[in-house]
Parts: sequence; C-alpha cells; structure tokens
Amino acid sequence: MENYKRVILCKYGEVALKGVNKPKFEELMMKDLRERADRIGKFDIYSAQSTVYIEPQGEEDDIDAMLDEASHTFGFSALTLAAVAKKDIDDIIRVVKDYTVPTLPAGSSFRADAKRADKTFPMKSPNIAAKVGEAILEASPTLRVDLHTPDNYVMVEIRERGAYIHSTQIKGAGGMPRNSNGRGILLLSGGIDSPVAGYLMMKRGVGLEAVHFESFPYTSEAAREKVLSLAKILTSWCGTLKVHIISVTHIQEELRRHTSEDYFTILLRRFMMRLSLRVQKYAGSDCLITGESLGQVASQTMQAIGVTDEISDVPVFRPLIGLDKEDIVKISRAIGAFETSILPYEDCCTVFTPSHPKTRPSLPNVTAQEQRVDVDALTEEAWATHEIVTVTRD
Repeated sequence: MENYKRVILCKYGEVALKGVNKPKFEELMMKDLRERADRIGKFDIYSAQSTVYIEPQGEEDDIDAMLDEASHTFGFSALTLAAVAKKDIDDIIRVVKDYTVPTLPAGSSFRADAKRADKTFPMKSPNIAAKVGEAILEASPTLRVDLHTPDNYVMVEIRERGAYIHSTQIKGAGGMPRNSNGRGILLLSGGIDSPVAGYLMMKRGVGLEAVHFESFPYTSEAAREKVLSLAKILTSWCGTLKVHIISVTHIQEELRRHTSEDYFTILLRRFMMRLSLRVQKYAGSDCLITGESLGQVASQTMQAIGVTDEISDVPVFRPLIGLDKEDIVKISRAIGAFETSILPYEDCCTVFTPSHPKTRPSLPNVTAQEQRVDVDALTEEAWATHEIVTVTRD
C-alpha cells in the first residue's frame, strides 16, 4: 500500500498572463475540471500560485482517469502526477525513494531539481536537489547523474501545502478555457478537416454546436453515424455537443435540374451558409466555423470563399485556412479523429460533384444562377427537416 498521497498538478498556460481577468479564466477551468471529476469520483480541486491541484478524497477514486480528463481540459500547459511529502527533508527523501526511484530505469541517468515557492523552508533549492540526488544514488547505485542531457528529471516543489515530488510531465491541452470566447456553429461534414477546425476553435475557448447536411437517400445511414461518431470524439474536450441535422436532398436535385453544372458546388455552399445562419440564430451563437483551407478544393479558392461569405452577417472563422493537408492530418490523428474521418461513407458535398467546378465565380454570375430556383422556398423546405441530436461522452 502506498504510504504517500498522489495529487495532480495542472500548470497554467497563457492564462497566467491574463492580469486582472485571470480569476475569470481560472474559474472556467475549475468548473470544467469539476464537471469532469463528477464522472469519476470525489476530488478536492483548488488553485494556488498559477497551479490547480486535484486531490482524490478516497483510495477508490481513480486518479489516473482524472489525469486523462485533465489532459483534455483547455487552459493548462502541463500536468504532473506528483506524490506529496511533508515539508521536511527526511520525509521528502522517503517519498522520493518510495515513489520516484522505482520508476527510473536501471542504468539510466537523472537530474534532480528543486523549486522553493515557499521561502520559509529552511533549505535552499540547490541544497534540496543535492540531498535528493544523493538519496537516489544510495537507493539505486546503477543510476547515474547527468546535469546536461539526463534521461530523467526528478523534481521537488516546495509549496504552501506540502512538498510535491514528480519525475514525469505530460503536455496539457493548452489554449483558453472552455466557453471563454463566445459560441460558434461548426459546419461538420464526415471528412478530415471540419473536426480539426472544431477542435482548434474549442482550443481558443469557443463553445460549439454543429450543423450537418445530409442527402438521404444519396447518402447512407452509415454516413450519418460516422458524423455523430466524429461529434462524440470532440466531446472529449467539450463534454456535450448538439448536432443540428438538415436535409439538402431536394436543394441538390433542384440545382442539378435548373442550374449550370459548374456552378453546382458554389450554389450548394451558399444554401448551406443560409441554413447554417438559421442554426446560428436558433442557437444564439456568435459565429460560423468551417474546415476550409485556401485552395484545397474548387470551392475553397479565394473567389469562391468570397462569394460564399457574401451570404453571412456574422463572422465565419476558418482556422485551417493556412494549413496544408499534412498539417491537418497530423492534428486529426492527434485528437483521435483520423481513422473515423477516412471511413468510406460519402457526405452530401460529394453527391452530384461536377466534373469541372467553377473556381473563380463572380457574384453577379452566381446570383443569376440562383434566380433559376426558388431560393426562399427551398431554404424553408430544408429548414423544416431540421432535427437536433445531442451527443455526449457517454
């Protein structure tokens, strides 16, 4: 049985620089952590010195699961699972030997460091580090000290409530706290790009809902479930995600029947923008978010984006606009969405795809094409199919 308590230390990222507004961001981060903790067990969560502490209240509370939850909490740059000792050098050495030494591979190198945030502690940081290093070598003679390029770091932090010992640090989610920068509607397709766009906007503190356009029977039930699976992946960061689903089947059929083929994609995008704005007003959100990357496909040229944006009266954010596909795939893999995104189920944008889409559309020509269909009637008909699926982590 462990003869020490383990706690999670969550270190701030850019929130530490927020000055007088810092407490507001801290409270949002704490709220996010508490909601996550409620799913796992009972934890005491509090902040001090630009660090949030997470302490389990009972032996049955799963601190490793809570560490995983904390790693998905925006606002923290780094996380450590630390053992707590009394602010006494003998107890610090005892915990170092019990907690840290068994984790250091035989024959590897290490460096011991110390930080003394509590200046009332009688030993200075270099002396603490020296004592800890001696104790590690005494407990495991196969280890060796390397001050420049060690295989392992052993850190002792002397803080207000105790001494915290750790040897590993994991990267936090970073960014800004959840729901600290307004709310947006993500146009969520079944591809690689849009889930990454949603993730990046959440990382900047934007709360999300999503809208998905389906084309049943041209698209399958499996395509719909794929999108909901992608939404579920995003809930690792946001907890719950409402997905607004709208059918554009009749819009696509009418566009194919009455407009020039090369304008089909841009006209469909403008309908999607109109319907997304309806969702934005319905949900009370502040912006739209898309996964477009400049020049990636025909509908994502500068001219095509300009013609599409002409519809919107709110900001349209495109966090991927300057990224190439390799960058986007890298993030998709990192958030666990890539394998789902590449499942071979078509979305509505791949239905009736023209062989030679217009890449440099002008607004007068586009509006002339739109006059061939009843835009208002088709928009209202599509809106009547609007349904909401609430996706949760469970």
